[in-house]
Amino acid sequence: MKIYTKTGDDGTTGLFNGKRVYKYSARVECYGTIDELNSIIGIVISLSPPAALVPVLKKISNTLFVLGSDFATPLDSAQQIERISESNIIFLEELIDEYTEHLPKLQKFILPGGTLPASFLHQARTVCRRAERLAVKVSSEEHINSNALVYLNRLSDFLFTAARFANFLENKEEIFWEK
Repeated sequence: MKIYTKTGDDGTTGLFNGKRVYKYSARVECYGTIDELNSIIGIVISLSPPAALVPVLKKISNTLFVLGSDFATPLDSAQQIERISESNIIFLEELIDEYTEHLPKLQKFILPGGTLPASFLHQARTVCRRAERLAVKVSSEEHINSNALVYLNRLSDFLFTAARFANFLENKEEIFWEK
């Protein structure tokens, strides 16, 4: 099987329901940004973060594929796919709560940085926020799975917490913002 199809040479791409849209559409921008986010998660995993984070990040990476296909498949599509559900959101909330129990209480704003895995988790957080903004744009144009939007919001919170947790597990002090 060839990797190139030539079907996108005209600047369009196909959604899972067969509809062709321009590659600059908000929907394509959104799931493309989710793919970018997943690549950063892959970088974090390859940097050997604390062992406790690896299975969680692998699960999130798999879930990001579900999220991408959720955005690539309009809700009115006859194509039946797995979509982001409330259980995906609860998974993140439970992790945030668990990690936060171990972390010092936030007294100041912290700057991105610390260990390499934590630094890339901060970058993942910012890309996740961009994906969330794009998801909001898509939702203003058409109906989407509301769980997908909530998942992105919660995922950025998780990535912030995971960056702090990675630094904590490596005994790396947080860098505080100074006015």
